[in-house]
Amino acid sequence: MDTVQLQYGIFPSLIFKRRLLLLALLQQVVYVTNGLNQGFDFVTCGSSLKLAHVQSGARLHSHEVKYTNNGGSSGQNSVTGMMSQTDANSMWTIKPPAGGMCESGLPVKCGGAIRLQHVKTGCYLHSHPHFQSPLSKNQEVSGVGCPSSPNFVGDNDPGDNWVLECGHYPHHWARNDRVRLRHESTGRYLHHTNAHQYQRPISGQREICAVEYADDNGLWAAQEGLFVKAQNEKQNGHDEL
Repeated sequence: MDTVQLQYGIFPSLIFKRRLLLLALLQQVVYVTNGLNQGFDFVTCGSSLKLAHVQSGARLHSHEVKYTNNGGSSGQNSVTGMMSQTDANSMWTIKPPAGGMCESGLPVKCGGAIRLQHVKTGCYLHSHPHFQSPLSKNQEVSGVGCPSSPNFVGDNDPGDNWVLECGHYPHHWARNDRVRLRHESTGRYLHHTNAHQYQRPISGQREICAVEYADDNGLWAAQEGLFVKAQNEKQNGHDEL
């Protein structure tokens, strides 16, 4: 039986209320207000969380506000940085990579690929080499693969895959680690310049892009979320641990 931890209280989204009710019926739910509890030291497959940009504190965010489809942008759902810590549109679920597996409760492996699915829209965090971010003119990062921003390639688009590069821990994504996400297809890093902000209709939100270099503005940390307790891989028919 999986165990989950909800960090920093209850989120306002109806999606989360329904998910919590389901978890309460089927699994054990553990609530905490902050810090790490035993068994919840790692980010695991199936967990839903907010990713904070280490330098600015902005949460990785998306919505149905689209990039324009002119001037080098794709017209897909935009991905931004949100300074508010409580916005439900900043929640993402850890999913297996396109064409791969990621069993619920298993710690995410450093050097392995994952997808991040936006909880509210259902879109995947995506990037592509042919479109520019609107402000800095770096590689665009978008949300794609949901009704509001369809992916005509299908569900197994390698452009949705991101490789986890850990900081201080060599094997699995520790919740207190600072990590980078490298786009598998293009080799570019999820990034916020810490300098570019949008105006209307999303005033104050930060531009998120992908760049070819790894610096401190490409560091991210797991923050608020609904975390599935780490399972021993041997108990699930594996022997990596």
